[in-house]
Amino acid sequence: MATGFVCDERYFWWDTRSAGLFMPSHPAIGVEPDAHAEGPATKRRFRNLLELSGMLKQLTPVEPREATVAEVARCHSMEHIERMKALSDDNGGDAGELTPFAPGGYEIALLAAGGVIAAVDAVVAGTVRNAYALVRPPGHHAERDRGRGFCMFANCTIAARHAQAAHGLKRVAVVDWDVHHGNGTQWLTYDDPSVLAISLHQYENFPPDSGYVTENGEGAGKGANVNVPLPAGSGVGAYTAAFERVVIPALRRFRPELIIVASGLDASAYDPLARMMMHSDGFRDICAQILAVADEVCDGRVVVAHEGGYSQVYVAFCGLAVVETMAGVRTIDDPYLAMAAGLGGQDLQPHQDAMIAEAEALVANVPAP
Repeated sequence: MATGFVCDERYFWWDTRSAGLFMPSHPAIGVEPDAHAEGPATKRRFRNLLELSGMLKQLTPVEPREATVAEVARCHSMEHIERMKALSDDNGGDAGELTPFAPGGYEIALLAAGGVIAAVDAVVAGTVRNAYALVRPPGHHAERDRGRGFCMFANCTIAARHAQAAHGLKRVAVVDWDVHHGNGTQWLTYDDPSVLAISLHQYENFPPDSGYVTENGEGAGKGANVNVPLPAGSGVGAYTAAFERVVIPALRRFRPELIIVASGLDASAYDPLARMMMHSDGFRDICAQILAVADEVCDGRVVVAHEGGYSQVYVAFCGLAVVETMAGVRTIDDPYLAMAAGLGGQDLQPHQDAMIAEAEALVANVPAP
């Protein structure tokens, strides 16, 4: 079966306005106007590399649609939804915290959430075996009542709720390998045992004071939230170990009917908003681990939704590695791989091992069917 691919020109038209990396530009604070870190270049170059490599021809197009207000309201308050529309209809604004957007942004954000929904529909229906949704804006920081960290709506969580409501799935897992903590997914599902939320992220990066091992769910959802914070400087050895010892055993125990991956590619060695050392083969490895466990527990049903990633050059090669792994083909080689793989400290380090061990202890608490 084929791998599905969601993309739309309108995703590249999500306008984050001028900034200095991520701070709004303004002469009073000395931040000169420049391209915002969450600009369209990284994702457009990713899509272009898929075409250049010949990979795009081997994917099955999946048409996105706008998520409905009712679908978004499964995760967000009507006050937040209505405020986003009002700002968008006026002159744009900020969705909550460091999330600037221009007029028309509301509709593009609905299309991003709806793109992940369309990928879920295609995978659950069996039209494709798995699917990659190259959507924008990202979503994993968005909370019930506000956007955060470049995110307006919680794309992956909205799609998980859709899988439950529209397809009757009882257990969905969201695995977030973005380098920043998936706080939105966590807090939108924190007391719910039907959604397993796993986040691997750089310890105390963004959001501040978020993503600790002790944040493990509450009430009926106790054990269904697993954080794997990794020290700055972690490379492929740490990520591979974290997947082998925490992520994959947790998924085997939970036995979801669908796995959604929040695919931020900002843990790479060349990303400006993090201090990790992953490379394309590292992403290839952790994606392969997800696909293998999905074959065991949920008939291979995997939806990968794009989140962060801010290296204009390197996001494309990491993304290509993920899509190639999903489709089971190889196209062109990563010209940066040898340099990234040769960075000192790529092997698992003792202090990284100790932090993974803390998260590993949580696997026994993951709710089983």
